[in-house]
Amino acid sequence: MPDRPDLTILDLPYGERPDPDAFVQAAMEWHFNPDTGSPFWLARAASLPFDPRTDVRTIADLTLFPNVTAELREVPARDLIPRGYGPNPPVVGVYESGGTTGAPKRVVCLSDWMDRLTRGLSAGLDALGVPRGLDWLAIAPSGPHMVGEMVGRAAERHGGIMFRIDMDPRWVKKLFATGRTEEAEAYVDHVIEQAAPILRTQDIGVLMTTPPLLERIARHDDLIELIGQKVRGVMWGGAHMDADTRDLLRTEVFPHSRLYGTYGNTMMLGGATERLGLADDEPCVFDPQEPYVTFSVIDPATGKPVEYGEFGQVVMSHVSKSCLLPNNLERDLALRVPGLPGAVGDSVADVGPVAVFDNEAVVEGVY
Repeated sequence: MPDRPDLTILDLPYGERPDPDAFVQAAMEWHFNPDTGSPFWLARAASLPFDPRTDVRTIADLTLFPNVTAELREVPARDLIPRGYGPNPPVVGVYESGGTTGAPKRVVCLSDWMDRLTRGLSAGLDALGVPRGLDWLAIAPSGPHMVGEMVGRAAERHGGIMFRIDMDPRWVKKLFATGRTEEAEAYVDHVIEQAAPILRTQDIGVLMTTPPLLERIARHDDLIELIGQKVRGVMWGGAHMDADTRDLLRTEVFPHSRLYGTYGNTMMLGGATERLGLADDEPCVFDPQEPYVTFSVIDPATGKPVEYGEFGQVVMSHVSKSCLLPNNLERDLALRVPGLPGAVGDSVADVGPVAVFDNEAVVEGVY
């Protein structure tokens, strides 16, 4: 076996980018050493036709792993926590996928990853020119979904107070999927109606919600006026936004606010953020926080990468000290885009859902 990797690379502070190969090697040592790895991966290692501690040396080698995310529907959450955190691991929460393609999958988020994630969101707002110290309004799910906690902590890090309007995206999906459209519309109206008194009485500088809810807000002249008067940044994510809608929201509906997109889900334990500095006529490109989260865009029929500028299905890998989820075929199609200079893996643009995933019809609803 090669020399034991230096595990301190797993704890580099935000802003210090690790060498990708050294980072992956350290992560394999951490997650598959009996003293530090999680019960799930230590047990799963017995069925792997390779030894992660010796055979996985680069980001590209993560394709050796099978996609295990379907197993996360039944795995005890404690089995996902690496033993190296000791008897009292700093768990922020157990979070579930949206249930878009069947029973929810579960992940465990620890405080070190949440800290890295929210530092990235706050840094993105800094780069966008959104001042610190502004208060936030999130119209987004909480409960088993990660986004509520993530955005709340990002608001705190950015110096703001968080106001929340909760929603149940699974109920909306169920209503749409069963043809109960009027009920779904009434529920969404109920959610949006709660925004007016907060926007009217509070000094809200950052709004976070989903593209479908932004489109609903755009139907209300009073909300558009309040957002135009107060809101400096509009952060969107949780569902997909097509290019035409994004252009309309940026230029006509919310021209005085800076739109800032995120693309992600629970299996990423967060998301990728919009690349800044692109021309208005360029597509919205999402760059993951690599090497912790990396993308590839493949032809699902062959498993091979598509050419840059072509559409394929997104494969995501999450590798951090707290979590390992490699080689996960996502339910999204996207345009393959070169990453930023020096980055490993791909970036993505023009993201949209596949029609069917895991033999289930994909119904996005509002999240």
